[in-house]
Amino acid sequence: MDLAFIPSPSTGVVYLGPVPLRGYAFCIIIGVFVGVWLGNRRWVQRGGRSGTVADIAVWAVPFGLVGGRLYHVITTYEPYFGPNGHPLDAFKVWQGGLGIWGAVALGAVGAWIGCRRRGIPLPAYADALAPGLALGQAIGRWGNWFNQELYGKPTDVPWALKISSDPAIGRIGGTYHPTFLYECLWCIGVAALVIWADKRFRLGHGRAFALYVAAYCAGRAWIEYMRVDEAHHILGVRLNVWTALIVGVLAIAYFVISAKKAPGREAVVEPGAQLAEGEDGDEGARDGADGGKVSVEKPSPAASDDGETDSGEDKAAEAATGSATDVAGDATGEDPAEESAEDAAKPAGSGSTKKS
Repeated sequence: MDLAFIPSPSTGVVYLGPVPLRGYAFCIIIGVFVGVWLGNRRWVQRGGRSGTVADIAVWAVPFGLVGGRLYHVITTYEPYFGPNGHPLDAFKVWQGGLGIWGAVALGAVGAWIGCRRRGIPLPAYADALAPGLALGQAIGRWGNWFNQELYGKPTDVPWALKISSDPAIGRIGGTYHPTFLYECLWCIGVAALVIWADKRFRLGHGRAFALYVAAYCAGRAWIEYMRVDEAHHILGVRLNVWTALIVGVLAIAYFVISAKKAPGREAVVEPGAQLAEGEDGDEGARDGADGGKVSVEKPSPAASDDGETDSGEDKAAEAATGSATDVAGDATGEDPAEESAEDAAKPAGSGSTKKS
């Protein structure tokens, strides 16, 4: 008798009146929002403009959904195009079936289009988005829990997943390894790893994204090996295990080569962001520079209409005259004030050298 287990929902659909709210689609949507939110924060921290990640996601997300579905349909074509298959079911995404490999691959094509339109380097965008992708996958995996699919081998551990019987699709009831939960926790760990490594080593030029891919593939390989759902095998190994191994090796190779060819991080990820954010600051700097300048105006020899010169010019002239007198006094070693007093004490015409 099982003392503890994780229950599965009796249905993956909740109706809000006539509107069906499907758990699988809900998890995917929440995962996308979390991924874009975190990606936007990281993009701004790297010097980009807020909102750019969402603008490019408008291209990346639809491409990713199509790619994920295509990968699933191509690698699991029997229910759709095999004997007694239903081709139209290939469009029923809400029933489950999105391959992360196809989603990332075709999603990258959409992101490349969006980045090209904005003049942004794709590797820098991918680095900012990497942890958000991992968290989005962690949330999206709960869609498999709603659909009671992609579970592991039978087990009686306390955290086993309770699966209900469904003869219509050949599902046997029992307790199984909750591989959806394992992958969810692994993806959270991958996100934390990428964020830590990015801060510690200042990863750039696509290396944060490569680390995410390599770390995810390492976990996906052993989690995939635990699953008991039908899948194609090559040399006795599930297709997705081979995919994880190959993609993981390519990600590691890219990481190493990129670190040698382009060490460090991009200095500028979105040129227009610095210009837009610095416009106000530049104007303030210009104002401050103007305010710090000393404006020297020569006193005009012309008098005003009432025969008096400008008071500011008089002060400047007096200051200049006083300075000249001080300099002259210092040069002769005499105190101008004492000399003036002596001249005043002499009677007129007594040989004073001072001109009247």
